[in-house]
Amino acid sequence: MAEGLRARIKGLFFWLAVIGPGIITGNVDNDAGGITTYSLAGAHYGTSLLWTLIPITVALIVVQEMVARMGAVTGKGLSDLIRERFGVKATFWLLLGLLVANLANTVGNFAGVAAAGEVFGISKYITVPLGAVFVWWLVVKGTYKTVEKAFLTACVFYVSYLISGIMAKPHWASFLRATFVPSFSFKPDYITMVIGLIGTTIAPWMQFYLQSSIVEKGVTVKEYKYSRLDVVLGCFLTDLVSWFIVAACAATLFRHGIRINDAKDAALALGPLAGRYAAALFGFGLFNAALFAASILPLSTAYSVCEGMGWESGVDKSFKEAPWFFGIYTTLIVCGAGLVLFPRAPLILMMYLSQVANGILLPFILVFIQLMINDRRLMGDYVNPPWYNIVAWVTIIVTTGLTVLLILTTVFPGLFG
Repeated sequence: MAEGLRARIKGLFFWLAVIGPGIITGNVDNDAGGITTYSLAGAHYGTSLLWTLIPITVALIVVQEMVARMGAVTGKGLSDLIRERFGVKATFWLLLGLLVANLANTVGNFAGVAAAGEVFGISKYITVPLGAVFVWWLVVKGTYKTVEKAFLTACVFYVSYLISGIMAKPHWASFLRATFVPSFSFKPDYITMVIGLIGTTIAPWMQFYLQSSIVEKGVTVKEYKYSRLDVVLGCFLTDLVSWFIVAACAATLFRHGIRINDAKDAALALGPLAGRYAAALFGFGLFNAALFAASILPLSTAYSVCEGMGWESGVDKSFKEAPWFFGIYTTLIVCGAGLVLFPRAPLILMMYLSQVANGILLPFILVFIQLMINDRRLMGDYVNPPWYNIVAWVTIIVTTGLTVLLILTTVFPGLFG
């Protein structure tokens, strides 16, 4: 009995040592764009889309687990492996698309910082520059351990959405029934929203960041079973937060027939319906998520480009040791924040380009991952078992198909009639 207790305590300490990459990556999935999507889903469709969060969570776990496993087994980042397996040319075009998509997403998240500040009456000319300086200083002047601690702290603040959801007083029985009993509509706007919800789940940048984080943290095969728990927990927590965002908007905005355009509108509209504290928590959650993602996305891009091109990378390096790494990170922050402050910045066009770029990249990245994870020369005994391959290919096919549909409905709004 004592030995069993010691083993459990030892396992807990191992898990605490490797925790971080999975939870951080999962939570950043709920960035400003993701929060806006979930807010719109709840405000415009009530509880009818809650059921989608179950397959969304499964898909996220499958892909993230494979990427984390590759990082632990090979000790290399995703772009590094793609270059070795598929060549420099394929890697160059992949990274170019990733750079464009991540710049657009960074702009979107700084726009989220600006919107969250406006909820509290603070000008974007104050919140955006201060936010940009903070996230730059955090990474450039910090170490991997201090940066990870800061990111994990940011994850804790997502609880504000859980509290907002509870304060909105949803009818728990009907909301839980809607979560486990699928409902579907063939109306064009409903289909587009389903595509949008799933399309925001597995973003290309997430795979690169998670694998790079696993490698830089030094997670090996020996610790991977504990790291897998970190990944699964991260996926679960991010969609739990998503559920409460949908629930808060469904229980208040949808019930009163209030239409919104973004997460800022949702925060402001919650005040008269769920109380000013619920609105403040929703707005604070948007600020935290947007600032969090505005630091992670440039960091993910710097990792990806430097690994793919064979340049030094890592938060623990100095600016002199890894000039390209910190140079790319700095450039993306400056451009992302600067475009939001520019009065006539084409923010909508930037967001559109990010959707298109993500949609084009995602199928290639998922197929690359699946081919490499089943290469015994690379993975040894840690290739996918047959049943896992079935789940993985179904996930890839469905996710890719829906992403393509998302692009088509964006380019051709009347596609479904």
